[in-house]
Amino acid sequence: MPSVTIAIANQKGGVGKTTTAINLAAAFALKKKRTLLIDLDPQANTTLTFFNPDEVTHSAYDVLADHQISLGEVVRPTKVANLCLVPSKIALAKLEAHLVGQFDAPFRLKDALAQARKDFDLIIIDTPPALGIITVNALVASNYLLVPVQASYYALEGTDDLLETLERVRARPNPELQLLGVIITLFDRRTNLARDIYKQVHEVFGKKVFKTVIGKNVRLEESPAYKETIFTFAPDSTGAAEYAQLAKEVMQRVS
Repeated sequence: MPSVTIAIANQKGGVGKTTTAINLAAAFALKKKRTLLIDLDPQANTTLTFFNPDEVTHSAYDVLADHQISLGEVVRPTKVANLCLVPSKIALAKLEAHLVGQFDAPFRLKDALAQARKDFDLIIIDTPPALGIITVNALVASNYLLVPVQASYYALEGTDDLLETLERVRARPNPELQLLGVIITLFDRRTNLARDIYKQVHEVFGKKVFKTVIGKNVRLEESPAYKETIFTFAPDSTGAAEYAQLAKEVMQRVS
């Protein structure tokens, strides 16, 4: 199977995007899939789950800003077997301004990944909570888009803009891009509101909604503070079981 690239995006913050990127990538790695996790969020929370800031010299910014460094030079093995990371730093916040007017701006990541794809089975991209040039780079470089949607009152707010961006990318720079699915996150089974949102998301996205639901889980919230994925921090937790199940569903959809 050729390598598969999945962008995880939603311009709303706090929807479990980074948690999903980290733990989905870790779930694939546990299945012996050679997995690359790319942190394209200037907040660098994905990176900080694996490395201290002073351990990161070069980042995605150095690759995307001027091509002086190849992607291979910034790929770092993590302590999780089969899982490598392209780290982020706050400098990435300057990329938008740096790429203004550059004719190849949307293609920087796709070009950078060309050589690396042969080394990985799966590439997961964590994006910033915005629909700017960084997220567009992720979509242009990807085969699939996965959208985490929080089970909260404003869950679907902004998804229209994201889907419009998806269609624009499909129209020209990347006709191969497909919506892989929508994953409901931070789901509190005890509340009527969560159940209402669940129903609402299903009405909008139908079969694109994953059967797996990621519940509100203290262990999932704690694990990054200990620089762990859910599979090493709390392997017997509900969160670990849910992300393992999500990985299984994702593999069924991409194979």
